[in-house]
Amino acid sequence: MSDIKIESMEQCASYGIGRQMGDQLAQNGFDGIDFNVLSLGIEDSYTGQDLRIEVEKIQDAFNKLNEIMKKAQAEQEKAASAEGTAFLEKNAQLEGVVTLESGLQYQIIELGDAAAEKATKESTVRCHYHGTFIDGKTFDSSYDRGQPAEFPVSGVIAGWTEALQLMNIGAKWKLSIPYGLAYGTNGSPGSIPACATLVFDVELLAIV
Repeated sequence: MSDIKIESMEQCASYGIGRQMGDQLAQNGFDGIDFNVLSLGIEDSYTGQDLRIEVEKIQDAFNKLNEIMKKAQAEQEKAASAEGTAFLEKNAQLEGVVTLESGLQYQIIELGDAAAEKATKESTVRCHYHGTFIDGKTFDSSYDRGQPAEFPVSGVIAGWTEALQLMNIGAKWKLSIPYGLAYGTNGSPGSIPACATLVFDVELLAIV
C-alpha cells in the first residue's frame, strides 16, 4: 500500500484521520491489530452496513483485550518505576547532586545572580530547557526550537515548581525528577509514558 498517492484534499484528510487513529492505537499498546479487518470495520460503519459478527463477540473481545492491556500497562509501570528508582539512587551519589526531601534532585551548573529576587508560585518565568528520559532520549527542548518558554511557576510539573523557587536568575540546574513529581502514573499521552523519571537541564532566564 506504500505506492498509494496522497494528493487530493480528501486523500490528505483521510490519511490524517488514519494517522490520528494509529497514534491512539499505538498509545494503547495493543500489538494484535489486523489492519485489513480494522479497515473493513471502518468502511462498514461509515457506509451503514450491518454488523458481520454478533455484538456479544465484539464486547467479549473488548473485555479480554482490556484485561490484556491493563496487565501489560501494570508491568510497564512497575518496570519504569524500578528503573527510575535505580537511576535516582545512582544519581544521588554523584558529586554536587542534592536530593531534597520531596525526592527532587538537582545539580547546580551555573549559580546565577544570588542577589536577585527569586520566583514564587505566583511568578511567571522565562526559561530555556532540555528534557530527556533516563536513557538520554530527548522528548522536549526549547533549545532545539530556538525559543525560550514562558509559563507560571504553579502551572508546570511539581518538580519544576519546587526547583524554580530555589533557583537564582541566570542559574542553570540539572534536575532529576521522580515520576511522582513529574507526570505520575498517567504520563502525558503521546510524549511521556507512565511512571517516567525525567531529567531536565533548566536555565532560568527571567521573572516576567
